[in-house]
Amino acid sequence: MSLNDTPSGERIHIGFFGRRNAGKSSLVNRVTDQELAVVSDTKGTTTDPVTKAMELLPLGPVVIIDTPGFDDVGDLGAKRISKTRLILNRVDVAVLVVDITEGIGDCEKLLISLFDEKKIPYIIAYNKADLMQKIPSVRDNEIYVSSITGSNISELKEMIARSGSVKKDVAPLISDLIDPGDTVILVIPIDSSAPKGRIILPQQQVLREILDCNAKAMCVQHTELDSALSGLKGKAALVVTDSQVFGKIAPIVPADVRLTSFSILMARHKGFLSTAVRGAAALDRLKDGDTVLISEGCTHHRQCEDIGTVKLPAWIRQYTGKQLRFETTSGLSFADDLSRYSMIVHCGACMLNDREVLYRMASAEEIGIPMTNYGTAIAHMHGILARSLEVFPGLYEEFVNG
Repeated sequence: MSLNDTPSGERIHIGFFGRRNAGKSSLVNRVTDQELAVVSDTKGTTTDPVTKAMELLPLGPVVIIDTPGFDDVGDLGAKRISKTRLILNRVDVAVLVVDITEGIGDCEKLLISLFDEKKIPYIIAYNKADLMQKIPSVRDNEIYVSSITGSNISELKEMIARSGSVKKDVAPLISDLIDPGDTVILVIPIDSSAPKGRIILPQQQVLREILDCNAKAMCVQHTELDSALSGLKGKAALVVTDSQVFGKIAPIVPADVRLTSFSILMARHKGFLSTAVRGAAALDRLKDGDTVLISEGCTHHRQCEDIGTVKLPAWIRQYTGKQLRFETTSGLSFADDLSRYSMIVHCGACMLNDREVLYRMASAEEIGIPMTNYGTAIAHMHGILARSLEVFPGLYEEFVNG
């Protein structure tokens, strides 16, 4: 996979913050070396967050986010500020752009406090340095730049790269679970809810990691799994299935062949699997009248067999036998008030970066709302969660021992 093909959820997210007219958009254009954002002398030109996936050397694949002014006014301004606050939940590195003619005021102090609260590494970029006769000394996370002359832009990129490089390592999807030469069977059902002419992102990513490991991948629909298994000279090292057909394929896969799902692999990759496993148990505690939030990290056209709005609610109602209410969110929106939900069932989050996923997880944990994901919930409802965790010995032992 080339850097340009790197999914947004796997990229480091870099946000530019500050007051209106501090020069955020001009600085973004300099850093990206393209006219990403509209530039004007009029305050408030940037009215919505502007994002761009690109390669930023020497850091690599990133998402650059230009945000509206954090000092915006009026009802519309308050909405823009609210959107900027949401951006903070997915930013790995923040650049606070300060107009040197204004200096650091209450707006900048509030942003710095939010960076500290959310543990976001940040850089203070004093813009319009071309207006200064002498550049004063700075601290390690400060730099004087000019979006007009381009002064210190390369140095700013280096600072961003250093801050981004401290981003915590994340677990691979599958590469640590297989060896070169292994055969992995990927079960990919093709129904009316499958995207036309392609396979979905988690399936692409798992397939690529298998190939990178010099292992062999066999892609089949669930109806061909039996013949695929019997046709192998040896046995498969692992079967990875779309969660929707977990119940159909589990009886087909021999007990000595490891079995898990794309969604479970993605939950581990995003740092969410242990929480998802614990959260799945809440399905057994649901009561009549409870409300379940089903949240997806992407937006897509709803089909008649849509898993989030059709299949999962039906499966949960059937499993629990309870009269339940369901609400849904999608994309970057997430419910502001989680207290009214009895549990949250999240998608695999392939389109969200790990910081956004961990923010959502922490928001639920803070008020004691159990949260799980599609694959983990479906495995639990089919009574095969323990088996789907055998591929992770530590977590499996923790699960079976209670």
